[in-house]
Amino acid sequence: MKALIIGCGVGGPATAMALREVGIEAEIYEAYPQSAENVGSFLNVASNGLAALRVLGAHKMVLESAVPTPHMVMWSGSGKRLGEVANGLRLDDGTVSHTVLRSDLYRTVRDEAGRRGIRTSYGKRLVSYEDGPGGVTATFEDGTQATGDLLIACDGVQSRTRAILDPQAPGPRYSGLYSFGGIVRDAGFTGEPGVYNMVFGKRAFFGYTVTESGDTWWFANLPRRLGDVPHDWKPVLIEAFEGDANFSAELIRRSDVDLALPIHDLPPVPVWHRGRALLTGDAAHATSPSAGQGASLAIEDAIVLARCLRDSAGHAEAFARYEAERRPRVERVVAYSRTISNSKAAGPVARVFRDLMMPIFLKKSASQESLAWMYRYQASL
Repeated sequence: MKALIIGCGVGGPATAMALREVGIEAEIYEAYPQSAENVGSFLNVASNGLAALRVLGAHKMVLESAVPTPHMVMWSGSGKRLGEVANGLRLDDGTVSHTVLRSDLYRTVRDEAGRRGIRTSYGKRLVSYEDGPGGVTATFEDGTQATGDLLIACDGVQSRTRAILDPQAPGPRYSGLYSFGGIVRDAGFTGEPGVYNMVFGKRAFFGYTVTESGDTWWFANLPRRLGDVPHDWKPVLIEAFEGDANFSAELIRRSDVDLALPIHDLPPVPVWHRGRALLTGDAAHATSPSAGQGASLAIEDAIVLARCLRDSAGHAEAFARYEAERRPRVERVVAYSRTISNSKAAGPVARVFRDLMMPIFLKKSASQESLAWMYRYQASL
């Protein structure tokens, strides 16, 4: 059996490696003409995602270029400490959640897939596919084709595969936020390594962590009408944080602000599979980054899919079992993450209420026990 994997982000190589573990050949087809080096800033790989990578024997390579970030402290824009929560739960071997450059994560999983003999073809933007009794044939924008037994979509929130599989599928849903991020080397700002400081500012949301080397990794979420793009984002960001009781504005002044990404998620997607084609990762259930679960869910998907294919009589049964197992979990994560994103875009009145209620919310809804459903999940082959 051979699977055509559409997309070479995190989910594509993870899926190919998982399928290879159960004896299924896989080849990855990436739309862009080259690998995704220097794309985006950084992201969280939660402990459940690292546990999934461990199943694939790929977690140590990711940890080599990552920064441990097991804790989060919440602050108001006025400087009031709102509370502390765990960023994931410690694994049995002591591993905690880590933050990693997006480009490093992409490169690590892609290179590991390559070392295992999995081929990746670039410049292969999917145009259409034909699903028949004998297999599935994908046609790419450059005129080439590829044929296999399965077509697995790992092509992200703007998935072309999803649009072909179900033309009535809902499209991405804007969260009301633009995302920014950067790293300031030897910034000189104080902070406890391993702790994310999350600031619910007066006009925007700011997060940062200080590494052992003294670098400061930061990100910002700015409420903004979609498409309202200024000539230069930097002064807009500085103004948004100027009145907050922290060094966020100063940190942005010392940073390059080149990339602004509108944050989208997906409402529930009714159809995940049809015939020999299946949606996974962000193509099926894109979540906003507020819960730090996007990459982790994609890796979990890969493992569950491989197990279902190995243990089922055919792909139709496997796809149905996969959806039945994954849909409740991932849709719960998407909803949870959207709730957090909505709190970042609160208006003046809602901000006051949020800051008053946040300590209570953190104790009741964001404790280790209350979030065990998200972090204790164990994907297994």
